[in-house]
Amino acid sequence: MSPIILQFLPMLIVLALLVLGFTIGTVVEKAHLRSLAVREQQAADVGVVNLRRVSEPEAVESAHLVTADAVIATDYFKGFAASLRNLVGGEIRSYETLMLRARREATLRLIAQARQLGATEVWNIRFETSNILSASRRNPAVSVEVFAFGTAVVRKRA
Repeated sequence: MSPIILQFLPMLIVLALLVLGFTIGTVVEKAHLRSLAVREQQAADVGVVNLRRVSEPEAVESAHLVTADAVIATDYFKGFAASLRNLVGGEIRSYETLMLRARREATLRLIAQARQLGATEVWNIRFETSNILSASRRNPAVSVEVFAFGTAVVRKRA
């Protein structure tokens, strides 16, 4: 090998790994978003609202606390791109997508738990977030946890 290629080899390897990370991360993210869309359509029969008070409380047979969480991580490329975005400021869209996916996943898991209890509604849904892994110089990836909770309501049968 020529000395010029050897000189740029580490940079080419890093670039190749970034491209590979971007490609795999994008494929995985798009597959997750498609899966979320399908599962949300299947869960459309369960009403989810953030109102505190249940409408028609006299028709409630039982109510249960339901909880769910989801931990989602960015890929290295998106973490790297976000760290570059931090240099100039502005929106970090890869983190917005991360939070959106985590909220949607936690909501779907919450609905699944409500269904197991026989509920058709979830009231007073709330979200809490936690930063599991922060970006650093050595590791640009970020992981977040979204914790969802609410009240699953089972109505009396007519």
